[in-house]
Amino acid sequence: MTLIAIEEHWVTPDLTTALKALPRPDESLAFNEMGDHRQRLEDLGGDRIATMDAQGIDISILALTPPGTHPLSPGQARDLSRAANDTAIAAVDRNPTRFRALSTLPMSSPEHIVDELVRAKSLGHVGTMVYGRAGDRFLDDPAYDEFFAAAAELGQPVFIHPQIPSDAVRDASYRGFGELTDLALATFGWGWHLDTATAALRLILRGTFDRHPALQIVLGHWGEMLLFWLDRADSLSRVADLQRSVSHYIRTNFHITASGMLNPALLQHALAVTTIDRLIFSTDYPFQHPTQDEINSFLAHFASDEDRHKFSSANAAALYGLEL
Repeated sequence: MTLIAIEEHWVTPDLTTALKALPRPDESLAFNEMGDHRQRLEDLGGDRIATMDAQGIDISILALTPPGTHPLSPGQARDLSRAANDTAIAAVDRNPTRFRALSTLPMSSPEHIVDELVRAKSLGHVGTMVYGRAGDRFLDDPAYDEFFAAAAELGQPVFIHPQIPSDAVRDASYRGFGELTDLALATFGWGWHLDTATAALRLILRGTFDRHPALQIVLGHWGEMLLFWLDRADSLSRVADLQRSVSHYIRTNFHITASGMLNPALLQHALAVTTIDRLIFSTDYPFQHPTQDEINSFLAHFASDEDRHKFSSANAAALYGLEL
């Protein structure tokens, strides 16, 4: 059975240098330096493919690791987004049967986003990855509506990936325990996921999917906690005067990935609130390291070969226009 992983991270040395040179560098960059992560992130060739082979993964969809180019100045973001997109496609061209790529966009320069999205698609990018905000501008800011309109028209799915919450949010909710615990609470322990779920919910409440019904969004980590609170979130639809319930948008405009969290209980809950057609495999490389045995064991929890096939490859192929 073909296995496609859609959230497989990488980074360029130039981008790492630019991010570290900021007056207040993103603290989550520390995760890129743990163990052999930096080496794995920068490799777009043999070692990465060897890991894929060991896991039984046929195709990886490359996506820049957080925070992408979001924290950079408009000029830097434009230049480094363009360079990253060129580098990713070069990797795809070298290994066209093993790689595809999601573009990165200069979200700190809204007037240049659509041009780069169009250019990236022309190069062969199958979608894009963004984060919940750039600086103080939320993803649902009206400045980004042209971007979402273009993504819908071009058939470019938008993956909203976690990033560290703002300093204001961290001061209010994620500090006071010590440096390492503060960082863990604000990132993989809680903050990353709540921040991303909030960004997705804000897009819904802004009426984004009423204006752009063809727009498709991807959330990792089994929906970034949002799937677990839909009974309450649905009540927001009336208050916000939306055309449909929050649950409806989740089932029709959102796709959900596993992000290497191969827990059957999470799968069963996801299936209770959305459909098998909306669930997609990913490993969150190199931050999660499921073995082939662990992957195969998880795949055994699907109700049928058809469902297993959808999760393993068919849904990703349909969403990203891949020919298998």
